[in-house]
Amino acid sequence: MNAFLPADILLPKTGDMEKWAVIACDQFTSDKDYWDRVRKNAGDAPSTINLILPEAELGTEKEAEHTAVINETMASYIKNDIFTTYPNSLVYVERTLENGSIRKGLVGMVDLDAYDYSTGSTSAIRATERTVVERIPPRQRVRRNAPIELPHILMLCDDHDKVLIEPIAAKKNRLKKLYDFDLMEKGGHITGWLVDGADVDEFNKTLEHYSATVGEKYKDLPGVPMVFAVGDGNHSLATAKSCYEELKAQHPGEDLSNHPARYALVELENIHDEAQVFEPIHRVITETDPKALLKALEENACAEGGFPVKWYIGKESGTVYLDKAKSQLAVGVLQGFLDAYLKEHAGEIDYIHDDDELIRLADQPNAIGFLLPAMEKSQLFRGVIADGILPRKTFSMGHAREKRYYLEGRKIK
Repeated sequence: MNAFLPADILLPKTGDMEKWAVIACDQFTSDKDYWDRVRKNAGDAPSTINLILPEAELGTEKEAEHTAVINETMASYIKNDIFTTYPNSLVYVERTLENGSIRKGLVGMVDLDAYDYSTGSTSAIRATERTVVERIPPRQRVRRNAPIELPHILMLCDDHDKVLIEPIAAKKNRLKKLYDFDLMEKGGHITGWLVDGADVDEFNKTLEHYSATVGEKYKDLPGVPMVFAVGDGNHSLATAKSCYEELKAQHPGEDLSNHPARYALVELENIHDEAQVFEPIHRVITETDPKALLKALEENACAEGGFPVKWYIGKESGTVYLDKAKSQLAVGVLQGFLDAYLKEHAGEIDYIHDDDELIRLADQPNAIGFLLPAMEKSQLFRGVIADGILPRKTFSMGHAREKRYYLEGRKIK
């Protein structure tokens, strides 16, 4: 059986899709004003803001308040018949970004029995970065009793020949258009088309061939080839997996092979799509002695001919050359050093997407920033297969406003 499958997909009947669709909960985590604007914009209209818990609210009074009402709101939406169900279907998606590029994707569900987020996994679907298990419980509290799920997970395929998504894109004009609207808060534009019937059958056959042959290009590597990589939303997928494993433990001996909790809704994208851009994630360390940290880095993790990485301390800047013998990636060398150093020394690390923001934050007292290079897309599957997992926060699939918005749903009870 394929690891990516058509699903019974829910879409709202609302005429105001801009108020319905909300960006991934793990974005704008330090910007509570962003989420206040989203709630104000949605008002009393049906909206996914009422069905998710933004990470910006973790640890605040709003966390308990909103967690308590999320599942009630989901149930009321179902009771009030706000959804249309598209059985055994996929949704072909085009997301027009601020720069005008169009990112193509296909919404369906993945089999959680084919996914393992642990380091060294040999499953068909794998995490690209180490899962921080402490981030799972708040999400479990929402999903455990939720009647529906909404995905912001982006799954990646290594489809160099472009046989999976692109043929569907070529025939979109004969498909039924499901939605077409501007996303709130400058998120760009999104359009979705229904893929069902014979088109689903054709896709499934093509996917079978892709799954059987995708590993051939990595025969030189010691690891076991994988079919899909989690590009974004790993902790959300890990939460779905954890809840499914919890369910199995509660029902020993029962056949749960057809239970909806076995699956999770995702958007599949091709790593070779021209609009698919990997952005670097920089590091800033605050509340530390920046010169001492820099000296220790130069003494313990640098070598001639290494990866060049620029550093900033106040108005000063320079370049270190990180030892290539320590990792295949510059971020791997730096993160490994920082993890060890911060166990023994004062300092708080943060992960920054924007170059200018990194330089601004490094200009504050007791801070140092490192401007990292972008990872080549060709390194992703090779890195995960060979090393088991990439360093956390190795890359970002686009800027914050380019992350997936909650839109489609699926019943999980």
